[in-house]
Amino acid sequence: MCGINLITPQDKAWKMMKTEAVTENSGKINCSTEYEQTSVEHCSSTEESSERAQGPGSISSPCHHYLMTTKELQLYWSKEKHERKPVKLLFEIPSTRIAEDFLSKFVVYKIIIVSTGSFDENKVFIERRYSDFEKLHRNLLKYFKEEMEDVLFPKKILMGNLTEELIRKRILALKDYLAELYTISCVRKSKKFMEFFTKPEEEEGYSCLRGGEYGRATELFHQVVCLKERLTLHCPAVVVPSMCALVVCHKDMDNLDKAYEVGMKALTILEKHTVHRYYVPLLDTLISLAYKIGKDFMSLRERLEKEERKVNIEHMSVSLKELAVQECIE
Repeated sequence: MCGINLITPQDKAWKMMKTEAVTENSGKINCSTEYEQTSVEHCSSTEESSERAQGPGSISSPCHHYLMTTKELQLYWSKEKHERKPVKLLFEIPSTRIAEDFLSKFVVYKIIIVSTGSFDENKVFIERRYSDFEKLHRNLLKYFKEEMEDVLFPKKILMGNLTEELIRKRILALKDYLAELYTISCVRKSKKFMEFFTKPEEEEGYSCLRGGEYGRATELFHQVVCLKERLTLHCPAVVVPSMCALVVCHKDMDNLDKAYEVGMKALTILEKHTVHRYYVPLLDTLISLAYKIGKDFMSLRERLEKEERKVNIEHMSVSLKELAVQECIE
């Protein structure tokens, strides 16, 4: 018996885990590198964040797997399989409408982004015309010409572009175009790709916020937040300014519970980005909201005092609303 090696189920699981860990680490993408050209601040991938959250002492870290029983390992791998289920996006164009300006008529396409892999309860849509797609294509080619050499963009048609047959063909072509773009990692993580889906509504939202039209601004920012949450899974902090604008709108309309709910969600995203320019103003606003609605404000105050003790803190005297109204001003 002395020459036989006994391999337990735990040993097998441990070896599998090490192999998967090596494979996973070799394929990781640093989202801050890919976002460098687009100047999106404080970008951090969800994979990296989850690893830091686990830490060396976490039960999910590799060094503790050998302590698990067979049942515990089975539960662990079941949970891992569920949590790592890929989330992909589908781009649907369910309908169109004919619009016109002072010079001509044109087709407006209704676009819906659907998340696969889980139940998508927040379905929002945007409307874009062909010229918007054309502008997106030109902007992306400036940065990703080589990566997009096989991407087909439907050509512009000057005559007969309002016929039902052509509109049907163009719907299919534009759906395929968005799907192709999404398969290219550097493109789907680019600022220009995200702005195609969010920038017009976001700019209108900030304009309404500055004008005191909080009801309309709330609708627009809710739409923008839902879209950004789908489009920026690799860099969650990108959605924070829009979420904070939503907090301001709810607060000014006396929807304090909703403002607190959205604000706490934004604060959770910023836990790993305490140097973010929105972190301190958001904390300050949440303390006020928590006090008014009877929530725990002392722990939030302790976190704020901790930040105040730091040297060279910026934006300490700027309120959340002041930050929000300054967005999208060129």
